[in-house]
Amino acid sequence: MTLSSMVLSRDWQEISVLECILRSLQMDVTVESDSKRALGRLTRSKIDALVLDCDLTDSAPFLRELQRAERHALAAPLVLLCRADSAARLETVEVPFAIEKPVSVEEAVHILSAARNLIVDKRLHYHRAGLEVPVSVKCKGGSQAAAHLVNLSEGGMRIHTDDPVEATDLLYVSFTLPGAKSLLKAQAEIAWRDQSGNLGIRFVKLPPRQQRTLQLWLARQYFSN
Repeated sequence: MTLSSMVLSRDWQEISVLECILRSLQMDVTVESDSKRALGRLTRSKIDALVLDCDLTDSAPFLRELQRAERHALAAPLVLLCRADSAARLETVEVPFAIEKPVSVEEAVHILSAARNLIVDKRLHYHRAGLEVPVSVKCKGGSQAAAHLVNLSEGGMRIHTDDPVEATDLLYVSFTLPGAKSLLKAQAEIAWRDQSGNLGIRFVKLPPRQQRTLQLWLARQYFSN
């Protein structure tokens, strides 16, 4: 899986090091030296991670402008590239990752790998896999409905059923993933429903071992696409 990154800097010696590391982490790299061009690209296209050089004189205004841009929410990691004496200018900005200049390859690999892992974790958390397998839905009080899965994520599922499901309290759902050896059983609740028998189900409680089984299964589907 190839991700995208942008390096905003004019320090070509450091850029060359970062490019090599990012490409080794299977991340495409776009290099920008102009803040206005970089902001325009960030608001127009999907960038998974941004590396910003604090030595740019307009780095602080750039960050403020980026945060105000309605069309772009930088949910992906922001990595600051800075000297010890320049980081203070951006101390009001919440930054999860920082690489000190001059760049240490070992440190940069460690930090950029952590940033990439965060990106992948977020993608997997929201990834929905489409599949159709039977689902048993049991309401509090004992009534049971037959349904089938439409799609599935770490946090819940969309199902379709022709049976009435009137529960306003907890549900109990059980299903078997393709290739899995045992049922997955979860406590759940209804997040939404429509008039065609489609329901959005949110998992409330899933045993840790089964949660891990679900995560690994979803990851295999994601990386196989």
